[in-house]
Amino acid sequence: MAPQQNQMKLGLFFEGGGHHIAAWRDPDVDVAARLSLEHFVQIARTAERGKFDMLFTADTNATFGADDVDAWRHQSAVSRLEPLTLLGALAAMTSHIGLVATMTTTYFEPFHVARFFASLDQISKGRAGWNLVTSLAASEALNFNRETHVSHADRYERAREFAHVVLGLWDSWEDDALLGDKASGNYFDPAKLHFLHHKGKHFSVRGPLMVQRSLQGRPVVVQAGQSDDGRELAAETAEVIFTVQQDLAQGRAFYADVKARAAKYGRPPEALKIMPGVMMVIGESRAEAEDKYERLQDLILPALGLRQLSAYWGMDLTQYPIDGPVPDPVMNNAEQGRVAVMLALARRENMSIRQLYKRVIGQRAHRTVMGTAKQVADALEEWFTGGAADGFNVLPLTFPKGLDDIVNQVIPELQRRGLFRTEYEGRTLRENLGLPYPDNRWAVARRADTAAE
Repeated sequence: MAPQQNQMKLGLFFEGGGHHIAAWRDPDVDVAARLSLEHFVQIARTAERGKFDMLFTADTNATFGADDVDAWRHQSAVSRLEPLTLLGALAAMTSHIGLVATMTTTYFEPFHVARFFASLDQISKGRAGWNLVTSLAASEALNFNRETHVSHADRYERAREFAHVVLGLWDSWEDDALLGDKASGNYFDPAKLHFLHHKGKHFSVRGPLMVQRSLQGRPVVVQAGQSDDGRELAAETAEVIFTVQQDLAQGRAFYADVKARAAKYGRPPEALKIMPGVMMVIGESRAEAEDKYERLQDLILPALGLRQLSAYWGMDLTQYPIDGPVPDPVMNNAEQGRVAVMLALARRENMSIRQLYKRVIGQRAHRTVMGTAKQVADALEEWFTGGAADGFNVLPLTFPKGLDDIVNQVIPELQRRGLFRTEYEGRTLRENLGLPYPDNRWAVARRADTAAE
């Protein structure tokens, strides 16, 4: 079944007990869920029942947010399973849904990333995706023999070369390289196995990779950068972009900007799916949904809110009146694009420090949509048809109940409107996202040489 171009794509951003920073304090949330395989299997199966395109998990090699034990003790994000290990287990428990994990270009090597994700792609029969990041937590440096985080510009320069190396390694084998000829003893055709021989500023990588191409050719590349450097990298290398825009005008501007940048690299608009993050809170009425949300909002300790916002802002905000205006941030060496989104929100709505941390810390600056299933579907449809999104990365308020509400109420409403699939179009992540099968570079070169003869 061919993908319908007028239907949105949906990723499920899964996160332990829920996406709200205080979700772990909800009476219906298991505080040990973040380390439970059974919990994540339940999430994966529910999402697959809802026909989500992919499961997505974020990751750092340090604790998210403020690098401060007093902040850690008030949130569950200090506990987190290694994502590739988890997705490998979930691959065996699912059959259609994509499996996307984060791995940094700053503190890993390209060969590691290429091998890890190619292996997941084979295990899952073509459902893997790599979320390319440059490390948002400055404290990651302290776990990799460094005293300070790599500068923003240097991280992105390294990331660009890193991505080219990974893509090159994923082309080590042509699609028909494997012979398996028992009679002759030839396992593969050596003319169709290729060494990369990359030598650049940051990396020297010979290859080849020991994993052949999968049913979808290679893993899907996902990116989440919001800064100018991040947008340029995404336009060149990404196939899915997760974003954090808060209003429709910002969403349209980001969408148009990145699609236009992609054209510079000879990429058509449909080669890149832009999926803003959105936290959904569902109720029988808008008032009920707002009450669910506010109950968790009231559980954000002011000390935690201030520490987390201070980490983004690059300064100690406790020295300012909590109900006073938000000062200008010090653009630090971490999440510049996300901070810019927060600052624009604060200025647009004339927020106090308390109002800002309550608005953005609970869901890490993602847009929040509350109401009935119909009202939430209305909000998604407005962005999708209004040129701001190809789909959405969905953040349930809590797990499992928040996800159950989305799958049981919002998904059927989107399907009724013809905005979302009722069955998967294919078996691979690329097929379901409507992305083309990527040709092997060596096979393309061979065909070009043959045509020129």
